[in-house]
Parts: sequence; structure tokens; C-alpha cells
Amino acid sequence: MTTSFLEKNKWATLRSRQNLWNASKKLAYPSVMWRLPRQSDKHFLSSFNEIPKKTKIDFEEIGSGFAFSPFVNPDGTETFFLKADLHYLFKETETDERLEEIISPTSINPQFLELMNDLGNHSISIPQENLKTTTHETQKEDFIRLVSNGINQIESGLFQKVVLSRTKHVILSSDFDVVSVFDKLCKTYPAAFVSVVSLPHLGVVWMGASPETLVSQDSKGIFRTMALAGTQSAFDCEGNLIKPSEALWRQKEIEEQSFVTRYIINCLKKIRVREFEEEGPKTIIAGNLMHLRTDIIINTMDINFPQLATVMLDLLHPTSAVCGMPKIPATDFILANEGYNREFYSGFLGPVNTPSADGLTESHIFVNLRTMKLQNNVATLYAGCGITADSDAEKEWQETEMKTQTLGKVLNNEV
Repeated sequence: MTTSFLEKNKWATLRSRQNLWNASKKLAYPSVMWRLPRQSDKHFLSSFNEIPKKTKIDFEEIGSGFAFSPFVNPDGTETFFLKADLHYLFKETETDERLEEIISPTSINPQFLELMNDLGNHSISIPQENLKTTTHETQKEDFIRLVSNGINQIESGLFQKVVLSRTKHVILSSDFDVVSVFDKLCKTYPAAFVSVVSLPHLGVVWMGASPETLVSQDSKGIFRTMALAGTQSAFDCEGNLIKPSEALWRQKEIEEQSFVTRYIINCLKKIRVREFEEEGPKTIIAGNLMHLRTDIIINTMDINFPQLATVMLDLLHPTSAVCGMPKIPATDFILANEGYNREFYSGFLGPVNTPSADGLTESHIFVNLRTMKLQNNVATLYAGCGITADSDAEKEWQETEMKTQTLGKVLNNEV
């Protein structure tokens, strides 16, 4: 392996990720950091196109990069694709981080080299974007009214389930640092997909710790997706962690989770895939919450269907875990009644065609849950809940409060 640009300049430490983040932001390069579930390696990727292209994700054709899709993306063509012009892997050691080159550009913008040298010698202040912040915070009475309306529509037969969401704002402290909070999220939520995506042309950064895989296909052709729904606190009334084996689930959560599982299996039936493993449902802990999860696993080599991830991504988004069932009337209700633009919340994101140790590639796409938008020193937190005929509006509000704690607890402010 050739010596990377950063190694030549002796920046293979934790300081390197901070420098890379600052330099990319200064030059308005779209960039992303991520860490996969139950792994310690942290990735940094940057695209040298100031405005990433929008495209449909075809894993067989698109190359290496990072996908970032909004919630409203009916034909898939609104997905931002951050081409991997620069991709480094940071491996944790006992004392620091060791840098490994994944993709190093043959030529780097001279401004980038100059800025990296400057950052290597001393820190510089990164100016804040002076853009109008598009903010909306959902009040409790409005959300209660929205949920009650959703229940009424279910009872009238419009749909069986609808996923309704809300926002909450937190003012960031003056010493808020993206890289430090990213590292804190990685430590706090080892089983989540932790990410931070910077889109300078929009003046925003999105950060999150998602528990839900949308589509994943490894270098051996093993495809995975999951049905994740049903929520309750992972702690009892005395603050003790509940063992997953002792969790009690109401009919409402069991039914909610079964809707999502049924939706995935119906998608497989559409493309005549009948050979799959179904594991669950089982109780899993995600931060301060517990969910019901069913895993769907398919060996694409055995069924001679290497394009399965591409096809299923198109079919699955948005799943009934973030939208409802049936999809079209539930989506229409959300867009007409929720009262704000979800933007990238409940969209999807993840690394595409990342080189693996065996010389092949793998892709891991997650639902953009437990996420927040950072803009002009304000964090907008997003949380949703699945509404069925058995829902109680007050309890659904409390569920969203618990979900905002996932990210709220790593911020310096009280949430």
C-alpha cells in the first residue's frame, strides 16, 4: 500500500480527523464521517465537487461513495451521492488512532494542500454559515391533535398504520464541536450506525445514531434488511435496565412491528424471492429504548440475484416503519398534515461500494433515524412514532420525548 498524503505529513492521529473536517468545511467540500454498528473503525470521506450530484443509487454501476436521501424521494433520483475522492479509515489503538488509506486522490486541490499544512501547524476558526435557518418546533398540543387525527383516519379505513413525527430545538453551546460529539455518539451507542454529513452548499450538517438497517450487502453477497418497530423505555420506573428477555410488549407494539415485517416480505414476493431467513422478532436495546426487530437474510449468490440490494432499496423506501401502511395514503397524510418538511429525516444514508479486506466491495444503507440537523448553532432533533388503532396520543408524545434523548444526552444542553 502506498504512503498516503496524510501519513507523509505525519497527521495520522486523532487530530487528523479534525483537520480533515475543518479543511473540507473551509473549502465547502461535502464530507462525511461514519462508524458502522459494532465496529471501532471510523471513516472520513470527502467529495471535491462542491455540490454533490443527485442520482438513483445503482450499486452495480455507481462506484464508491456515500448516499444521502431525503424522505420524499419517490423515484430515487433525489439522492445525493458524495463521490469518494478521498476516503481514509482511522483504526483505534491503545494510545491513539492509526490511519489507513482507502481511496487517496491522484491530485488534490492545491488549496486543500495549503489549508491542511496550515491546519497542521495551528488551529483556525471556521466561519459560521450566515444563512437563514429554516426552523419548526412541534408543540405538544399540535402533536396530540395530529396523532388523534391519524387514529381517526385509521378507524375510518384510510390506512392501517401511519408514522407521525415532530421536531425539537436545542441551542448549541459556544464550544460545540462536531468531531467530539461524533466520537461521543460512537462511544455511547456502539450498536448504532453513527454518522455526520456536511452539505456546505445547503449550509447544514446532519448527525445521527441510527439503529435500523435498510439494505446491506457484504462482499460475499449476503443481503440483510430488518423490520424495526415497537418502542418502550429500556429502563424500569426505578431506573434499572430491563433485560431484553423480560420485556413485556403490548398488542399495539406487536402489531406495529408485524406491519413492517409484512411490508418487507411483500416486497420480496413482488420480485419472486422466496428463499430467505427470517430471524425474530426479538427484543433489542438501542440506547435508552427497546424495540422489536426481525432480521431478513438472503444469500444473493445462492439465488443468483447480485442486484438484490439495488432492487430492494427502490422497493423498500420509505418502509412502513417511517411512513405507514399502505404506503401511498399514509405518505399523503403525512405530507398534508405533519406541518413541516422532514428533509433528510427518515430518508436513508450510508456508504456505497466501500472496498473491503478481501478486495471486493460492500454497501450498508440505513434509515436516517435518531438524527438532528445542525444549522446556525441550532440543533433540530427529529422523532416519530407508529400510530395504529390502539395508539394513545399522550403516550405517543412521551415516546417521541424518549427518542429525542438519544441525541439530546450527548449535547451540552438539557433536552
